[in-house]
Amino acid sequence: MKRAGALLSTWYLAFGGVLTLVGFAAPSSSVRDLLYMVAALQIFPTLLVARRINDLPWRLIAFFVAVGAFFAGEQVVSGGAPSWENPVSVVLALCGAGSLVAALAVLLRHSVPKATAALTGDAAIVALGSWIASWAMLVQPIAERSKQRALGIFLYGLYQPTTSVVIFLVVVVVLAHRSRPPAIWMIVAALASNMVGDLLYSLMDAGHLSASSERWILPLYTFGYFSASAAFLHRSFPDLSRPQADVKVDGLGRLFVVIGSLVVPVVVLALTSPNDGADRIVRFLSAIALASTVTLRVLGAVRANTRARAELLHGAQTDPLTGLPNRSVLLGHINDLLRTSWSAEVHPTLFFVDLDRFKNINDSLGHAAGDEVLVTVARRLLNAVPDAATVARLSGDEYVVLDPASRSQGASMALAERLLAVFREPLALSQGDVFVTASIGVAEISPTSSTSAEDLVRHADTAMYRAKDAGRNCVAVYDESMHERVAHRLAVETALYRALDRRELRLFHQPILDLQSGDVVGFEALMRWQQSDGTIVSPAEFIPIAEDTGTIVPIGSWALLEALGQLRRWIDDGVCSPSATMSVNVSPRQLSDTNFPAIVSEALTRSGVAPQLLWLEVTESVMIAEPELALNTLRRLRSLGVRVALDDFGTGYSSLSLLQKFPLQRIKIDRAFVHGVADNPNDRSLVRTIVAMGRSLGLDMVAEGVESVHQLQVLSDLGCMKAQGFLISHPVPPDAMRSTVAALERLGHFPGLRTSGATSSASP
Repeated sequence: MKRAGALLSTWYLAFGGVLTLVGFAAPSSSVRDLLYMVAALQIFPTLLVARRINDLPWRLIAFFVAVGAFFAGEQVVSGGAPSWENPVSVVLALCGAGSLVAALAVLLRHSVPKATAALTGDAAIVALGSWIASWAMLVQPIAERSKQRALGIFLYGLYQPTTSVVIFLVVVVVLAHRSRPPAIWMIVAALASNMVGDLLYSLMDAGHLSASSERWILPLYTFGYFSASAAFLHRSFPDLSRPQADVKVDGLGRLFVVIGSLVVPVVVLALTSPNDGADRIVRFLSAIALASTVTLRVLGAVRANTRARAELLHGAQTDPLTGLPNRSVLLGHINDLLRTSWSAEVHPTLFFVDLDRFKNINDSLGHAAGDEVLVTVARRLLNAVPDAATVARLSGDEYVVLDPASRSQGASMALAERLLAVFREPLALSQGDVFVTASIGVAEISPTSSTSAEDLVRHADTAMYRAKDAGRNCVAVYDESMHERVAHRLAVETALYRALDRRELRLFHQPILDLQSGDVVGFEALMRWQQSDGTIVSPAEFIPIAEDTGTIVPIGSWALLEALGQLRRWIDDGVCSPSATMSVNVSPRQLSDTNFPAIVSEALTRSGVAPQLLWLEVTESVMIAEPELALNTLRRLRSLGVRVALDDFGTGYSSLSLLQKFPLQRIKIDRAFVHGVADNPNDRSLVRTIVAMGRSLGLDMVAEGVESVHQLQVLSDLGCMKAQGFLISHPVPPDAMRSTVAALERLGHFPGLRTSGATSSASP
C-alpha cells in the first residue's frame, strides 16, 4: 500500500509539473483559472486517499482541507481583481493562511513537543517584522491610491505577516528533522511556490509589477497544490509527525530567520520616509510593538537559560534516583568542616552505610525492586538523622551520613545504632515486603588530622568493610590499623596479578593414603605463593583475594594443567601407581564460568591424563550460592568422565540435600570432626553417621586433617578407608614426592603405623 503511495506521489509531482508548464504557455487567463481550480479541488480526494495509505490524523486533514477550500473560495470571490478591493476575498485568504499555520503547528507539536512553546515569541517577531516591511513597501502605497477601501487594505496588510509566519514554521519543521525525508522537501516546494505567487501578487497590487505578470502567478499556485498532494501521498509523510529524539530547533537556521525579521524592517524604515501623519503613527506603533516583543522574548530566553542552568547544577549535584546529594556535594560539605574553626565539644562524624547482599535483590526481584529499596532506604535515613546532618548517596547501594554537630564518640555510636535500626523493619515494595540489613563504617573528623575529604570517606569505607568481615549487619569504627590492613591487602592484590607471569606460584601436593593397603592412591594439589623477595603469602590470605578479584580463574586454570601434568610425570617415572588420582580444588568463580568444562577438557588432553584420575573438589557454599548453575556445570564435567568430591563435608547447611541432588562421588570429612574423633564421643558419632551414609550411597570417603595414629585407628574402625593429613605427610614440593611415597610404602599396612617412628619417617 505504501509503495503504491510512493508511485502515486511521483505521478502527482510529474503531473503537477506538466500542468504548470501548460499554465505558463497558455495564452488565455481562463485556462490558467481552470488549471488552478483543478489543482485546488484535487486536494480533497487526495487527502482521503492519503488518510487510507499513511493513516494521517483527521485534525491534520481538516486543516489542509480548509487551506484548499479557503484559497479556492478566495480565487472565486476575487474574480481576478485585486483582493484588497473585496474584504470577503481578503478574509478568505487570511483564513487559508491561518489554516496553514495551524497545520504546521500540529506537525511541530507532534515532532518536537517541547519546542512549540518557545516558537510563539519568535513567530510574533517574524509577523511584526513582516508587517512593518509589507506596510512600508506594499500596503501603504495601495492605501495612498485607494483611500475609500480602508477595511480591505487593512485586512490585506495582515496577510503578508501571516504568510511570513508560515515560512518561519516551515524552516522550523525542516530543522526539526535530521533525516529530512522526501515528503518534507515536497512541502517546502509547495509552500515556496505559493509564497512566490503571493509576493508577485502583492508587488503587482502595489504597482511595482505590471498586470501582465499575472500569467506567471496562477501556474505557481498550481504546482504548489500538486506538490503538497505528492507530499501527502508519499510514504515518508508520517515521519513528519513522529517525535524526534534529541533534536534542537534553536539552531542557526531559526536564528537566521528571526534576525532577518528584525533587520529587514529596520532597513526598510531607514530607507523609506513616512508619507503622512497616519503613516508615521503606524510605523511608530509597529516599531514599538516589535521592540516590546523582542524584549519579552529576550527576557523569556534569559529566564529559560537560568532555569536550564539551575536544572543542570541540580542534576550535577543530586542523585537522580533518590534526590540525595551526590559525592561532590558531600566532599564539599566535608571540606567546609575541615576549614571551619573547631570546638573541643564538637566531633563531626562520617557514617558509611552499605546494604548487605543488595545484588541478590536485583537478581531475584529485578532492578525496579532494587530501585524501590534504594529510594525507601534514602527516605528512612533522612528521617533517622539530625536536622543538621547530610545524607548522600555515593553510588549503587552506598550511602554516607555526615553529622557535623556530634558531641562525643558515644553520641556518634548512638546515631550509628539508630541508622542500623532503620533496617530492622521490612521494606514495603510493590512486590511485597523484603528485609535488608546494612554494614556501617564510622570515621571521626579530627581537628588535628591532616587528611582530605577523600581520605575521610575512604576511612569510613574501610571501617564499613571491617563490619562486613565481622558478619555484616553491624557497626565498625575506623582506626589506623585498618588502613595498614587495607594497604597490605591492596599490595597483595596488586602483586597477585603478576604472580603467574613471574612464576611465583607453585603447587605442593599432599598424599592420600589407603588405610587397608597402605598405598598412596592419590594426591591433593595445594597452591603456594612465594614472592620474588622471599616473602611467603598464606593461601588463607591470597586465595580469598584471588576469588574477589577474579584472578582465581586464570590461576585455577594454570593449577589444573600443572597438577595433571605433574601426575602424568609421576606415573611415567614410576613414582606412583598408574591408577593414582589428582585432586584439585575448584572455586565458586571457576564453577560459575561457562567455559570451565572446556578448560578441564583441554587440560586433560594436553596432560594425557585419563578423566577418571581427576577429582575436582567443591565446597557446599559453591552449590548453595547458585545451585542451578553449579548443577549444570557439574553435570557437564561428569560427562567428561571427571569425578567430583564434596570438600569440608558437614560444615555447610544442606549437606543431605546436596548428596541427593548433585552428581558427587566422594565425601571429604572435614578436619573439624577428625580432630576430635579419637577423644570426643559426639565427633565420633558424627563421623560414624557420615561414613555409614556415604557407604550406603556408594560414595568414596576421605578423612582430612589426620594428625595422630589414634585418629587413624578410629577412622579405620569406623569404616573410613582413605585419609590425608600431617600424620601421613605434610604438603611437599613435586621433587620431594618420590622419597615421600617411598617412605610411606616402607611403613606397610595400617597396623605398622602404630610405631612411634612411623610418623617422623613419613613426614619429611
